[in-house]
Amino acid sequence: MGNGWHEWPLVLFTVLGQCVVGALIVSGYGWLTAKDSVAKQRIVRSMFFLWLVMGIAFLASVMHLGSPLRAFNSLNRVGASALSNEIASGSLFFAVGGLWWLVAFLGKMPAALGKIWLMVGMLLGLAFVLAMTSVYQIDTVPTWYNGYTTLAFFMTMLLIGPLFAALLLRAAGVSFSAARFAGISVVALLVTVAVIILQSMSLGGIHSSVQSASALVPDYGSLQVWRVLLLAAGLGCWICPLIRRKEPSLGGLALGLVLVLGGEIIGRGLFYGLHMTVGMAVAG
Repeated sequence: MGNGWHEWPLVLFTVLGQCVVGALIVSGYGWLTAKDSVAKQRIVRSMFFLWLVMGIAFLASVMHLGSPLRAFNSLNRVGASALSNEIASGSLFFAVGGLWWLVAFLGKMPAALGKIWLMVGMLLGLAFVLAMTSVYQIDTVPTWYNGYTTLAFFMTMLLIGPLFAALLLRAAGVSFSAARFAGISVVALLVTVAVIILQSMSLGGIHSSVQSASALVPDYGSLQVWRVLLLAAGLGCWICPLIRRKEPSLGGLALGLVLVLGGEIIGRGLFYGLHMTVGMAVAG
C-alpha cells in the first residue's frame, strides 16, 4: 500500500508529456494566429522550454527502465505492444515537434510548410496521449481498466497544457485568446472532480481475493482534496486577473503552473498507488 510515489519516473513521464502536448497545441495556435514574423519568432524562442520539459519526461522514462540501453528494447514490438506504441508515438512526437522548432528557430521554415508541419506535430501529440492511455487498459488491473484512466490523462493535458502555454506566450509578449483557453482548463477541472467522485464510489466494489481497492491508498480521500485545492489555486492565478480584465503576471502564471503540476503529480501518484491485479497478487 502507498501513494504510488515509488513509480515517480512514470509519474513524471506521463504528467510532463501530457503537459507538453497541451502546451504545444495552445502555443502552436498562438504561432499560427500571430500577425507578424517578429511575434512568431518570439513565440518560437519561448517554445524551447516545451522541448526541454519533454526531454526531462523522456529522461524519467529511461530511468524507469533501469538502463538507457533498455530503451531500444521497448521498441521491439511496435504495433503489437501498447508499451512499444507509447514509446514510438512519443519519440515520433518529440522528433517531429522538436525538428519543427529547430528549423523555425533558425528562420529556415517556409510559411506554408511550417503550418502543416506544426499541425502534424499537434496531431502526433494527441496520438501520443492516446497511446499512453492504452498502456494502462489492462483487463487484469481492474482499477485501471476503465474510462476514468483515459479521461484523467486527457484532463491532465487540458489542465496543465494551456497554463504552460499561457506562461510561454506571456513571456514572449504575445496576446492570444487567453479567456477561451482558461475556460477549457476550468471545464477540465470540473470533469476531473467528477472523475474523482465517480471513481472513488467505484473503488469499494473492486477487490481481489485478498484485498479491496479502497484499502490500497489509505489517504486517498485527503490526498484528492489536496489535489483539487492545488488545481483550483493554480488555475486561479491565471483566471483571477482575466476576470479583472488584466494581463496575468509572469510570476503569477509561473506560480499557477507549479501548483497545477503539483496537483496532477499527486493525482498520478494515486493512480499508480491503486495498482492491483486480479487473483492473489496485489501490488502497491
